Amino acid sequence: MKRRAGEREKELKKKKLLEELGESRLPYMTPADADFHQLWKTKYSKLVFRKSDTVPEELHQMVQESFLTLRKHDCFFQDLVRIKGKDFFTPVSRILIGNPGCTYKYLNTRLFTVPWPTEGYEIKYCSPQIHDACKALIKLNDYLHIEAVKALQGQNLLESKETEDTPVIDREQNFATSLREKGSVSQDQSSFCVPEDDFTSLNSRTSYNVTLLNYMDPLQMLYLKQEPYFGMGNMAVSWHHDENLVERSTVAVYSYSCEGSPAEETYDQKLQGRDPAVWHVGLKVAWDIETPGLAIPLHQGDFYLMLDDLNMTHQHCVLAGFSPRFSSTHRVADCSRGTLEYIFGQCELALQNLQTDSNSGALSLKSLETAVVKQVEEIHNEVEFEWLRQFWFQGKRYLKCTDWWLKPMAKLEEYWRKMETMSSLVLHEVRKKEQTEEQRNETISCFLLVLTERQRLRKEWTARCILKSWHKYFFLENCNGMRTLVAPECISW
Repeated sequence: MKRRAGEREKELKKKKLLEELGESRLPYMTPADADFHQLWKTKYSKLVFRKSDTVPEELHQMVQESFLTLRKHDCFFQDLVRIKGKDFFTPVSRILIGNPGCTYKYLNTRLFTVPWPTEGYEIKYCSPQIHDACKALIKLNDYLHIEAVKALQGQNLLESKETEDTPVIDREQNFATSLREKGSVSQDQSSFCVPEDDFTSLNSRTSYNVTLLNYMDPLQMLYLKQEPYFGMGNMAVSWHHDENLVERSTVAVYSYSCEGSPAEETYDQKLQGRDPAVWHVGLKVAWDIETPGLAIPLHQGDFYLMLDDLNMTHQHCVLAGFSPRFSSTHRVADCSRGTLEYIFGQCELALQNLQTDSNSGALSLKSLETAVVKQVEEIHNEVEFEWLRQFWFQGKRYLKCTDWWLKPMAKLEEYWRKMETMSSLVLHEVRKKEQTEEQRNETISCFLLVLTERQRLRKEWTARCILKSWHKYFFLENCNGMRTLVAPECISW
């Protein structure tokens, strides 16, 4: 309910903003503009950018080889997401890699991590190359964590000094240089004087547990949506805030565009604004028509950090160039309801209300209290629609990398079957005469509310699955509103 209300609010804001703009376009700046650094300093100071030459060459090589390996093994998939009740394929192909048992949910689609090598976990990869690719990405993850902590410490330090006369990009680079000379972050670095509580906070807001990898070849796309507010050109990813993150956590993005493609080399037209042949990240103050936007070019091996609350106060988009591009977007995903540990705990809580007769083996419910029945049935729905259907709807895509998720999913199915039995037992128990009419009516009313929601969601998921089996050829609509004739065997489900 809250999600739908939020979506309606965003649509109203977008409609109002476009109405205010009319046919005009908002101004934006690139590094070629004289006031670019001043705008960055005053309105976008929590965006930190690092050029590729600041990253160790060995790390570049490992990470870029990992992208190509995952691409070669067909590990990138377009997600079928749900927006305002409609299903769309994302123009960008993705794969989630991260801590074992973690998930990340966006646009009503839950992604399950391909686990990176983690001590204490037995992870069988489909090939040594995929193992090496995941190992490279956890090394990138560790590197970006350290860089993010440095950047936050630097921001705190610089905010306490008078730095008005120094452009943000220069002082960030100078500060990063001095930190690199001193080595990695250390809690007892006296020069920073970071209190222990602050250090813990910095670490928790930069301890990335997942990375969402993206891939897109713009020349293979028949249509890309145009950026609507500034006239920035083709968008690979529309304006958005990243979802389901720990509050005020930093997002780190490493970019690898396959530069030197024939299309890029032959494009030499000089235009005002951003170079359409080069990938850019676009930023704007959320729902603001006064502040100019930024378009920052992304070259092979560059990375940027969105610090603190920037993801909440600003929106960003990805502007397509001409060459294929990979990116690794490292996040502190809010896993309060998105880990195996959490959902197994929920199942065990629900099954506390199920008992087995020691003599006959018959199953029965310990309690028919309304609160208990409601809690169990809501967990039942959560297991089915947030986990099992989400996992199997995406088919065998994870088996291209590892079979790690099959055992926990089998365990969840076992829990689900027991909860199906518990639902039947509720109906059986309320027919008994031991219950007063008032108790019976209260239990039935509570039970039917959850059951009605379950029925609605099952119909919704059935409709989504039918999309997979429509005829030999059918039309699919992507996120940009485009309809394409597609053969089912051409689609990665």
